[in-house]
Amino acid sequence: MARGRVREKLRWSKLYSFSCIRPTVQLESENPPSLQGPGYSRVVHCNQPHVHRRKPFRYPTNCISTTKYNIITFLPKAIFEQFRRVANLYFLLAAVLSLTPVAPFSAMSMIAPLAFVVGLSMAKEALEDWRRFMQDMKVNLRKVGVHKGAGQFSYKHWQKIRVGDIMKVEKDQFFPADLLLLSSSYDDGICYVETMNLDGETNLKVKRSLEVTLPLDDDESFKDFTGTIRCEDPNPNLYTFVGNFEFDRQVYSLDPNQILLRDSKLRNTAYVYGVVIFTGHDSKVMQNSTHSPSKRSRIEKKMDRIIYILFSLLVMISLISSIGFAVMTKLGMPKWWYMRPDNTTNLYDPSKPTTAGIFHLITALILYGYLIPISLYVSIELVKVLQAMFINQDLQMYDEESGNTAEARTSNLNEELGQVDTILSDKTGTLTCNQMDFWKCSIAGVPYGMGSSEVEVAAAKKMALEASHTTDQQNSTEGLWQDPVSDFRPSEIEPESGVPAEKEKPVIKGFNFEDERLMHGNWTTEPNKDTISLFFRILSLCHTAIPELNEETGGWNYEAESPDEGAFLVAARELGFEFCKRTQSSVFIREKYTFDCPTEREFKILNLLEFSSKRKRMSVVVQDESGQINLFCKGADSVIFERLSKDGRFYEDDTRKHLTEYGEVGLRTLALAYRNLGTSEYTSWNAEFIKAKTTIGPEREEMLEQVADMIERDLILIGATAVEDKLQKGVPGCIDKLAQAGLKIWVLTGDKMETAINIGFACSLLRQGMKQICISTMDTNLMGHDAKMAIKENMLMQITNASQLVKLEKDPHAAFALIIDGKALAYCLEDDMKKQFLDLAIECASVICCRVSPKQKALVTRLVKEGTGKTTLAIGDGANDVGMIQEADIGVGISGVEGMQAVMASDFSIAQFRFLERLLVVHGHWCYKRIAQMICYFFYKNIAFGLTIFYFEAFTGFSGQSVYDDWYMLLFNVILTSLPVISLGLFEQDVSSDICLQFPALYQQGPKNLFFDWYRILCWMGNGLYSSLAIFFLTIIILYGQAFRAGGQTADMAVVGTTMFTGIIWAVTMQIALTMSHFTWIQHLFVWGSIATWYLFLLGYGMSSPLISHDDYRILMEVLAPAPLYWIITLLVTAACNLPYLAHISYQRTFHPMDHHVIQEIKYYRKDVEDQHMWKRERSRARQETKIGFTARVDATIRQLRCKLHKKVSTLSVQAVP
Repeated sequence: MARGRVREKLRWSKLYSFSCIRPTVQLESENPPSLQGPGYSRVVHCNQPHVHRRKPFRYPTNCISTTKYNIITFLPKAIFEQFRRVANLYFLLAAVLSLTPVAPFSAMSMIAPLAFVVGLSMAKEALEDWRRFMQDMKVNLRKVGVHKGAGQFSYKHWQKIRVGDIMKVEKDQFFPADLLLLSSSYDDGICYVETMNLDGETNLKVKRSLEVTLPLDDDESFKDFTGTIRCEDPNPNLYTFVGNFEFDRQVYSLDPNQILLRDSKLRNTAYVYGVVIFTGHDSKVMQNSTHSPSKRSRIEKKMDRIIYILFSLLVMISLISSIGFAVMTKLGMPKWWYMRPDNTTNLYDPSKPTTAGIFHLITALILYGYLIPISLYVSIELVKVLQAMFINQDLQMYDEESGNTAEARTSNLNEELGQVDTILSDKTGTLTCNQMDFWKCSIAGVPYGMGSSEVEVAAAKKMALEASHTTDQQNSTEGLWQDPVSDFRPSEIEPESGVPAEKEKPVIKGFNFEDERLMHGNWTTEPNKDTISLFFRILSLCHTAIPELNEETGGWNYEAESPDEGAFLVAARELGFEFCKRTQSSVFIREKYTFDCPTEREFKILNLLEFSSKRKRMSVVVQDESGQINLFCKGADSVIFERLSKDGRFYEDDTRKHLTEYGEVGLRTLALAYRNLGTSEYTSWNAEFIKAKTTIGPEREEMLEQVADMIERDLILIGATAVEDKLQKGVPGCIDKLAQAGLKIWVLTGDKMETAINIGFACSLLRQGMKQICISTMDTNLMGHDAKMAIKENMLMQITNASQLVKLEKDPHAAFALIIDGKALAYCLEDDMKKQFLDLAIECASVICCRVSPKQKALVTRLVKEGTGKTTLAIGDGANDVGMIQEADIGVGISGVEGMQAVMASDFSIAQFRFLERLLVVHGHWCYKRIAQMICYFFYKNIAFGLTIFYFEAFTGFSGQSVYDDWYMLLFNVILTSLPVISLGLFEQDVSSDICLQFPALYQQGPKNLFFDWYRILCWMGNGLYSSLAIFFLTIIILYGQAFRAGGQTADMAVVGTTMFTGIIWAVTMQIALTMSHFTWIQHLFVWGSIATWYLFLLGYGMSSPLISHDDYRILMEVLAPAPLYWIITLLVTAACNLPYLAHISYQRTFHPMDHHVIQEIKYYRKDVEDQHMWKRERSRARQETKIGFTARVDATIRQLRCKLHKKVSTLSVQAVP
């Protein structure tokens, strides 16, 4: 692996003014901080990893784990998880009691089902955790170059890296641990780092090594290298680091500029050398994550409460039964000579009725246990696993580019997908694909770029349709946005230029510009051609990028600090100004159309004042071949306009107008300006600049800012650029559909406020005319506690005023957006202010939190989850999103091209944000309704079955006798009624997937909990109570005292029990058939097959030996089948149990139909095909009123255009009056 610095040596510190410059005096040796006391105990011996394996260090390995269990903890933790469920706890108690003499059933009949249910659930947990383990291993088994001694490097797995290891990380590799940068392929130890995985920022960060370690520039130099690092202990602070480096008997101070964090990526740098400081869970990114939580859905938690109710019912009827048994024992037992009251046990002793009652209580608790369905949990587990398989295999959520599918990493939360109220989303890599496209520009007051955004096209089409169909505006416009909103396919939205798709030029990454006035050198014929050439010359010079030759195409690729710079350079290249070379002091531009033939021009870079979020601008001072010195500046329009000279504002009004237009359609804008400098003026300024650069002390940054401000004045405006922050495919359509489904969307990003706002506009979370409430901290001269109190009071005042503003707003179309940065958010998340902040946020249509740390993302998620009490979903793609993904009720990871930390911590993973629409609106809706109906039906059938046992026991003097054979009771939940309910949970569809997407308002049935509220649950329980009464009393009344067999014999207990059980099977099976809206052949097989299975079992059981079948020997063939009364009772019981439910649903569908009932009727009668008018009307109603999203933005644009048109017509009318 030995390799020296093969890339051209560029001393970037000669160019940079702020972050990278080193003063000529060594700051590293000036008063290094004393690191003593708690929090600063870390000691790292460089190049001696073996030392840290022993006491007193014992630092952890670099192996990371996101699993819930390990080999040691699996059994106790998994058992604990299972017996957190109330039903399982009850059946454990029943299984123990079944070992006693008072048990009405054999011990095996109680223990076996419990072991099966718990074992299956634990196996599912083990399988899902194994998948997490395999994801962890993919990361742990990555390789990186590590010094093995004698100046030799070899590749080693990440998990084997130890503190103190020297490693060599190459371009585009992730850093496997937190490192101290020692040197890089650049001559002065500079390297570029992409931290998108940590803070969401796409622009590259520049890191620098200490000057003393620069000689460590190849493998051999580490042969005898040693040193000691003393620094802070592991902590989650990404942006701070305090430490000392002891080397060659000198001590040098360390700061964050020398630290390379795990999961950030090396970019634009061939390689770096570093020493490991923090490994594994000690690394800062892992310190920001939390342990994998054990999440349970709201339905499952509510199910526990239902179990409590049923358990209370069980205890109540058991008490009634035991009291009744005690009374019968005391009063009746002496009269029952055949029971031998003179020779009995405590179970039946008439002299001890209380004791007998207590023993009978235990018997009753076991006997009536069928009220609580033990198979409910295992059936739900099975259904959820299969539902997860359906999600995983959904081809509509398959991403062809990456080859990734959706993955349900845990199946416990399937139904929770259908109850989401608020989505908290990361920005970079989640909403955006980290790519900028040059779209439009304004040069010398003239707009260029003929493309139209989706908003412009949709608004124009919608208004055209409204104009042609004014009699029915809503219906005529519906057809317009049904397709563009969902996908924004190019075939549906044509560019304004009208160029057919098949004739368009090949797509150029970063360049989406079309205007023949500038293309192909045509700009040379424009009247302002000199200004145009200067405009693109600024784009090609004002940057810090590095050109790299693409050997395949022969063209140039650009490694830029930010995607914006890359887009500008591509645009300049395509329009004839190609940046092709950079040296230590010069930049070379190949100008294609300026002269008669392509000419390569050299521009000397004298100074570079880089961009920062505080400055909001970037400048370069360049000198051309003629010796002319110019300052070229690009930055935010608000900053550039205030720095213009009086003579430099010639194009200001037109440029402002164009910038407003670009902002309205969601484009990111920058203004461009320049200034001619005289030689003497520049020389004088440069002396001040060098003086500020070499200053030592805390005032250095302020002096540099002041000197830069001196020269960035009296600028001449030349134009503006508009780039599109490329959203991931389908993001606007997805957000629009989710908004129509009634979901609230928050954006939490580590990016700066301007970038987040631009993205908000691009994906229609923000729009022109939306009132923005910006919460920020004030500047104060106070110190310590006084400053904090002053800031908090100011923050509280801002929130109070904003809340009043929202409440007093009268315009029904008004929309508010809350935008807050990380510093302000830190105060808003404190206990005494977070309620007011949340109340304000809930009132706003959009919420965007900028500059937030990973910890703050998790805290905001917790605030929304706990403050609203509603289901939250967090979605992200980077390690900085792990905290909020784990904190939310549902965590969704984007399995993109970056690291897999978000995916490994998530509950569900998808390849792109747009698939969230189908995951929630389709699968979430289905899973919620399926699980809700399945649980309600389970309680219905078990109440209907279990109470008949109680009625019969009361009928027989509370004897503890079961009317049913043991095998009937064992098979009732396990086989005879399990498959229909499983088919309900797997295949039930109130509407198809296409209808779910066309009628997004159907999703609100989940958040409103229409199918699992207490009213519906109690109705199903009441239905079970009614059915149990009908089954028992109809059977008993008809059979009591009647001749049953041809020979005149009456029915014995076996006949009564089997007849009653047949009625139960038919009643509950017909009930589930009436519940289903959608039948497949599998459902037909399971539903009707269950009834057939009962008869087949009865036939086989009766044919078995009397030693096995006992009283049921040949009961079907010889007793039941020949008896007409058996079939009459079956028919009457089935009808009596299901006619009330049939009447109820008939009445509901006729007079009070739910949304899906209406759609089902329309589809059944094919009105969607035959009556398009009605179909479009119903579709237009199937949207929740929203103030965000593409549709809301189009509606707002139309309102603005109508207002302008109305004013214009009014003006013309006034002028026309004589």
